[in-house]
Amino acid sequence: MKLLHKDIEKDNAGQVTLIPEEAEDMWHTYNLLQVGDSLRASTIRKVQTESSTGSVGSSRVRTTLTVCVETIDFDSQACQLRVKGTNIQENQYVKMGAYHTIELELNRKFTLAKKVWDSVVLDRIEQACDPAQKADVAAVVMQEGLANLVLVTPAMTLLRAKVEVTIPRKRKGSCTQHEKALERFYEAVMQGILRHFNFDVVKCVLVASPGFVKDQFMAYLFREAVRQDCKILLENRPKFMLVHSSSGHKYSLKEILCDPTVTSRLSDTKAAGEVKALEDFYKMLQHEPDRAFYGLAHVEKASEALAIDTLLISDKLFRHQDVATRSRYVRLVDNVKDNGGTVRVFSSLHVSGEQLNQLSGVAAILRFPIADLSEAEEDSSSDEE
Repeated sequence: MKLLHKDIEKDNAGQVTLIPEEAEDMWHTYNLLQVGDSLRASTIRKVQTESSTGSVGSSRVRTTLTVCVETIDFDSQACQLRVKGTNIQENQYVKMGAYHTIELELNRKFTLAKKVWDSVVLDRIEQACDPAQKADVAAVVMQEGLANLVLVTPAMTLLRAKVEVTIPRKRKGSCTQHEKALERFYEAVMQGILRHFNFDVVKCVLVASPGFVKDQFMAYLFREAVRQDCKILLENRPKFMLVHSSSGHKYSLKEILCDPTVTSRLSDTKAAGEVKALEDFYKMLQHEPDRAFYGLAHVEKASEALAIDTLLISDKLFRHQDVATRSRYVRLVDNVKDNGGTVRVFSSLHVSGEQLNQLSGVAAILRFPIADLSEAEEDSSSDEE
């Protein structure tokens, strides 16, 4: 997704202009749209024309319409998004108040205006527009003197850095020049990894090369990490995976990603963080039920007590058409973030998201146990009776 223009006032009203660049962006757009928003986009309209002789013909014309959104229809299989609403801006082909259905198209810009842009929607735009946010997999494809540092998103490959160092050949009786140049090369690759790979997002780093270059580099990387006490590398050591490639050029990435050992590892990356968070929640529910809450009322009570460490919430809840209910979920997310908690928004298109939806779409792992909350509620309800 590309953000072309953003104009949001102090009262949080305003508009943004976006270009969806891949099928996944339609899913992001679906999560941004709400009934009552206004959407301006290019569309095709069937127009009837009457000639001077009285014969009526129809033609399809491309025009730009602004509609007030009434129904939103998303096809998750084809990743197509249709938005139906009434025309709210004068147009030579379409009368004011006439109904029209816009089908959003890839690589065609649209402008979305809302009365209130809340934090959840703005986070969603940031996530959709930042390719590094989606890059689950990083790769270092290398050979002696050449390394390509690449981020692999669900839909594209981004070359983040290219490291080239001239390495002299080994001389008879002396290898010092060769070894010094190799060390300079490894140091440059290490700095590239630290600068370009966000380990909070990247779940797997593939290090690929022909021969033993990858093994020598990994030995150097973690030797230096220990010497420099580089916690980021040491903590993320399990994420590194060695793979064979035919060269250090970017095109070798294709053969790396086809490697069966890699595909089995990468099948877990897309929603690995969410799955682990859900697993932690179920473990907590089993062993310390007073530190695992689900259902909106219970989770809100825990939030009021500043007890939430990790909030698990489904993006399905933010598509609620009732403004008051939706703002309740947004308020909950903001409170948890303000109090230093972690918020994980689950995609309802993932298995983990479907599982969370069975728990009413919201759950929380607490910092400390809160006992007798349900009993207190039962007591209060019996007192009311």
